[in-house]
Amino acid sequence: MTTPLQVTTAKLRIPVTETDHARGPVEALVTLVEYGDFQCRFCGAAYANLAEVLRQRADQVRLVYRHFPIANVHPYAESAAEAAEAAGRRGRFWEMHDWLYEHQDQLDPVHLSLGVEQLGLPPEEVDAEVKGHAYADRVRRDFVGGIRSGVNGTPTLFVNEVRHDGGYDLADLLAAVDAAANA
Repeated sequence: MTTPLQVTTAKLRIPVTETDHARGPVEALVTLVEYGDFQCRFCGAAYANLAEVLRQRADQVRLVYRHFPIANVHPYAESAAEAAEAAGRRGRFWEMHDWLYEHQDQLDPVHLSLGVEQLGLPPEEVDAEVKGHAYADRVRRDFVGGIRSGVNGTPTLFVNEVRHDGGYDLADLLAAVDAAANA
């Protein structure tokens, strides 16, 4: 006798709040929550596709970004996440987010400081905050929330609080957004 296979769908355990970093309309039909690692090449590939989803479905989609640095594989991921938080404190999270994904091969401290400067942020202040781990609690909170939601790798996306187990190419993402918008 065989037992039927029970399939469970992972759900987002930590609801989106005003403290999250979000792009797109608050009242969007679809909220995508990404748990990402700035040094992960798969997150880098998903980055371009998510940007295109936001462009093509601007009125329908909101993107929320949460940190999930896998430090034992990506040595600069935590400092990159903290630099993004330092920029966020200055109202520039998304500019830093974009810079980090567009310069994934330049996340060492010297290049990171140059990136901060390119964005017009105070490099000495941001560098001191990153070195002092001023935003480590925020990054850890995102990471722990990801673990609680079943995240075990990056990128992990949730579409309207349900984990997206499909691909991250543009067609898959648009199909998931359209299905959620019409659900």
